[in-house]
Amino acid sequence: MKRWLKWALAAFVVVVLAISVLRALSARKAQQEAVAALATQRTQPVVELGAADLVQVHVRKLTQSLAISGALKAVNTAIVKARVAGELQGLTVREGDSVKAGQIVARIDASEYQARVRQAQQQAQAAKAQVDIARRSFDNNRSLVDQGFISKTALDSSVASLAAAEATHQAAQAGAEVAIKSLDDTVLRAPISGLISQRLAQPGERVAVDARIIEIVDLGRLELEANLSANESLDVRLGQSALLQIEGSAKPVNAKVVRVNPSAMAGSRAVLVYLAVDASPGLRQGLFAQGTLGTGRLQALAVPLSAVRTDEPQPYVQLISQLQVVHQTVELGARGEIDGQTMVAVKGVAENATLIAGTVGSLRAGTSVKLASSVQPATSAK
Repeated sequence: MKRWLKWALAAFVVVVLAISVLRALSARKAQQEAVAALATQRTQPVVELGAADLVQVHVRKLTQSLAISGALKAVNTAIVKARVAGELQGLTVREGDSVKAGQIVARIDASEYQARVRQAQQQAQAAKAQVDIARRSFDNNRSLVDQGFISKTALDSSVASLAAAEATHQAAQAGAEVAIKSLDDTVLRAPISGLISQRLAQPGERVAVDARIIEIVDLGRLELEANLSANESLDVRLGQSALLQIEGSAKPVNAKVVRVNPSAMAGSRAVLVYLAVDASPGLRQGLFAQGTLGTGRLQALAVPLSAVRTDEPQPYVQLISQLQVVHQTVELGARGEIDGQTMVAVKGVAENATLIAGTVGSLRAGTSVKLASSVQPATSAK
């Protein structure tokens, strides 16, 4: 046999042996992978989901809203102050007492002011007597001038005296009116009807002018004064409705925007928005209120905000595809309210896709799921 033929035969044998070895190794590897996959399937738990654990992506009409908060304030309040100085008398009303507009709530000792009225009136009477004397002198001098017994210069002097007397009399009358006004100011009356919220002085105390005596609050009309940022205030319009939760009250209260301050606050640049609160028993000035103000509506694919996960760099939802969990990244849009549930517009998922609700928690991607028998994917309120 020739030498080259021997080498060719040996090479052929080696190639056949190599191919056989490779086939055997490949078959063994495939068998190992199949065994590993089977073991994984046997050890991987299957999560069973019920109707309450699923939501579907639908096009929904969202009510956009802003979070607002603040203290309730009475639209009509009044502070009764002393208009004259003196001893406070007759103050009997206390916090919580009801008063009517024009009702006498207290008095200032009027002895001094009564004396001043008498003094001013007597001064006016004296000035009136001087006017009478000056007028008689003027009449006599005018008659003498007509008869040629005195010069016209003497008549001019009588005219000046009469004018001065009349001016003095008018000034005295004005002084008497001022004294009467001060006497009237010793009686303190309620300017509005309402309830006493503060009693700031005590009977027998000597009070100065403008001293605060009582504060009256009318609870018939309450409003919420809310601070909004400049961006948030751009969406606020008169007549927009809000739902408020009042401190200590289990029942929510409706409110409506009635005024928007045209100027921003210095420093914070916040804008004050005033909402009229519907009358409700038990509401008081100063109670803290918080809630949401509806600012508009939009229509978009939306899911409950609780179904959006944020434990990865990008927000995602847990999508069910072929009975396995898929982490689908989404782009979030505007938020809104539907029947008290916070919804968020999303991009990146198809309509009617089935998602896992936020109450289930985080599941690893690829986790097998099983839907309970006779269970349809749950849908949240439209």
